[in-house]
This record gives sequence, structure tokens and C-alpha cells, in this order.
Amino acid sequence: MAIRKLLLPLTGTQAGRAALATGLAIARVWNAHVLALHVRVDSRDVAPLAGEGLSGAMIEEMMTATERESQSRAQAVRTMFEEFVASQQMRVGEPAPHERVPTASFASVTGREEDLVAQQARLADLTVVPHPEGTEEVSSSDALHAVLFDSGRPVLIAPHEAPATIGRRICIGWNGTAESAAAVMSAIPWMQRAEAVRILTSDDYQRRGPAGRDLVEYLALHDIDAEVTTFRPVDREVGAGLLRAAGEFGADLMAMGAYSHSRLRQLILGGVTRHILERARLPVMFNR
Repeated sequence: MAIRKLLLPLTGTQAGRAALATGLAIARVWNAHVLALHVRVDSRDVAPLAGEGLSGAMIEEMMTATERESQSRAQAVRTMFEEFVASQQMRVGEPAPHERVPTASFASVTGREEDLVAQQARLADLTVVPHPEGTEEVSSSDALHAVLFDSGRPVLIAPHEAPATIGRRICIGWNGTAESAAAVMSAIPWMQRAEAVRILTSDDYQRRGPAGRDLVEYLALHDIDAEVTTFRPVDREVGAGLLRAAGEFGADLMAMGAYSHSRLRQLILGGVTRHILERARLPVMFNR
């Protein structure tokens, strides 16, 4: 299935530019529409603090400050979007029915980001999530996990710097799980257009399920010529081994399943998904 609509949740301007550049690059590949969505904090969310010993006047002051900060951030994100899209000479607005040209639009809504982003993602072919700003960890992103667990759609983590190309050389992180099978299905349209496809497997990564050679045969039915390579962990980190293998291949896109183990286990003990989320320097498309 061709990609026609991208969702791009924007919370800030620093990481937002790289994510927007990545989203617009994908839109040009597929002649798709990018919906940049900014979710404003609802000042009424501070009301429950009234039960923590704060006076009504203090609550009102907090709500006013929250609203002021929310408006300021929303304006900064909108300005960044408008200036960046103009610099890229991308047409702004919704495409006409059956029109196949890259376009972009901006929307600002108020509410809980994880709820609204997940809902919008259900009718998007792909959601592009920026890397977090500052010292935040992408593995703790509420928007990312909302899309992964509550949308049923793939999510792509944009790198810190926009890639020069995307989707020409593709790696598939394969371990035989249902999550990796979902990632393959989402990546098939990309692989059918790619110059080269490599399947990355490892005994340390494989779970119960089809092997890499079985995936090669399956992809051939979709007219995709793929090769399979076995990688090794780096310093006992499977995720590091995956990233090194993708780098050696010159990949500009990797697709893989997310959280084959529980998210809680990965947050506590670490895991492949968490390592990739925090260390990848190329676009990575995840499915859950």
C-alpha cells in the first residue's frame, strides 16, 4: 500500500525541525500529505492540585501561567512549521481528491497528547516522531508509545539530523516474532522501491518463529530481492550489533518490531527496542 498520509506530532522546535525535514522527505518520495499536529496542554489539568493544599487563587494563577506558556509554545511551533515548509517550497494545504503531490498542513488542538496523537495516527499511514529535546529519553515518550500500543499503525523515529536519503537501502531487523512480521508488512512498499534490502538476523536476537531465509523466500513473492546477513552483538548488546550492521550496509532506513518483551522489562533491564530508540542515527520504523 502506498503512503498517502503522514502524522507528525510536534511539541517543540529544536527536534521538530529534523523531524519535519524527515517527514517532508518522505512526503516527496510518496507524494503524500504531512499533517503536523501540535497538542496544547489543557490548563484545566492543573485543577486536581486543589486537593494538595493549594488555595483557589494559587490554582487560578497556575492555570493562567500554564495557558500563557501553552500559547507561546504553540505559536513558536507554528512559526517554525511555516518558515521551514516555505524554505522547502512545499505546498501548504490539503491535497485535492485523487491529487498526488506532496503537501503539508498544521493543526493545533488542546488535550492529552498521548490520547489525541494515538487517535489521529489510526488514520495515518505512518507517524513520524521526533527525537526528544534536551536530556529527555525517547524511550519515555508518551506520544511514541501511544502510537505503538494504541494506533495499530507503524511509527518512524526521526534521527537528530535529517537524512540525505531515505528508503534506498533498507535493513530489516528480523527475529521471527509477530512484531517483526508486522514491521515487514509495513516496509513492503518501501522495499519494492529500494535499491537494496538486507535482512539482519542473529542467534542472540531470534525468537521462536520463521528464520531469515524463510523471510527471503516470502519477500521474493512480492518481487523483492533481499539478502540475509547474520550480525553479532557489540559488547553483549544486540541493539548495538543491529545498528553496526545497518551502518556497514549503508542503510538509510531500518524496519523492526518493537517490544517483543514487555515494555516494563525493557525499561528496567534494557533491551533491543530501547537501545535502538536511544542510539539510532538513521530513521527506524517500528511496529508493535
